[in-house]
Amino acid sequence: MTSKRKRILSGMRPTGKLHIGHLVGALENWVTLQNEYDNYHLIADYHALTTNLDTSELYQNSIDMVIDWLAAGIDPVKSPIFRQSQIKEHTELHLIFSMLITTARLERNPTLKDQIRDLNMESVVYGHLGYPVLQSADILLYKGEVVPVGEDQVPHIEITREIARRFNLQWGIVFPEPEPKLTKFARLAGLDGNQKMSKSLGNTILLSDSPEEIQKKMRTAVTDTLKVRKNDPGRPDVCVVFSYHQKFNPTEIPDIRSGCESGVLGCVDCKKNCSAKIAETLAPFREKRAYYESKPDEVLGILSDGEMKAKKVAIETMSEVRTVMKIG
Repeated sequence: MTSKRKRILSGMRPTGKLHIGHLVGALENWVTLQNEYDNYHLIADYHALTTNLDTSELYQNSIDMVIDWLAAGIDPVKSPIFRQSQIKEHTELHLIFSMLITTARLERNPTLKDQIRDLNMESVVYGHLGYPVLQSADILLYKGEVVPVGEDQVPHIEITREIARRFNLQWGIVFPEPEPKLTKFARLAGLDGNQKMSKSLGNTILLSDSPEEIQKKMRTAVTDTLKVRKNDPGRPDVCVVFSYHQKFNPTEIPDIRSGCESGVLGCVDCKKNCSAKIAETLAPFREKRAYYESKPDEVLGILSDGEMKAKKVAIETMSEVRTVMKIG
């Protein structure tokens, strides 16, 4: 008899079309995990409101992100895709969970402090403070047992474990205490050298960019500031373009390193080569994306099917919650 596969919930805020940082930092890992676990993929449209109340593009951004997920290899049969806002049980469980944690505990969350600093926020809205509580509801509504995270997200998972433990002790055992699956997420710096690749910073290469767009963007990429002319010796380990070569052009790394360090390889030729390799790698993705863009009804069908599957699980979980709480 085969053992039951553990369940994972993963998600992203819908910011529209995704970039190569998303591919390296999450999507490739998701595609691999769906062969080992039962995955559910959440479009975190409620979470998006914690930092931006403009909802005018939220729906289209969600659709664009779904198309990118599918083009990257997410199999909706194995891994249901759904919008958080369409499963009302998320908000119900979030409300219950908010009774099980203090504001002082949430204020000690180091990830929140980092976000406040990075976003240069003068004040924090209630929803942003309670972000980990809603995230806990997202995970536990589907009885997620494993959560793939980087080290910076472990504090959120610890909050989820605390809430699950507190609920189970107070009313009866319903939820697992999910374990973090520490994953070394690769990070690609932005074209401008910023450690964070972000569309808001204008330093990204989108997964859907054409070869011409990729080449145009790559021309702006930051290289070694001490390498001014072609024959100047370079330092590849401080060059953004070299970091892209390491991901998209690994077989040529020794030659590129030696050429850069000796000065034989100029930055213009290096960027052209890198652009071509990125475009080549993304060619199958662009082909699949074009297919799904031409089949909007199919995309909506996938989303509807995923939401039905997620809703079924959510209803079952909330039935258990109400039973043990004696409010059903």
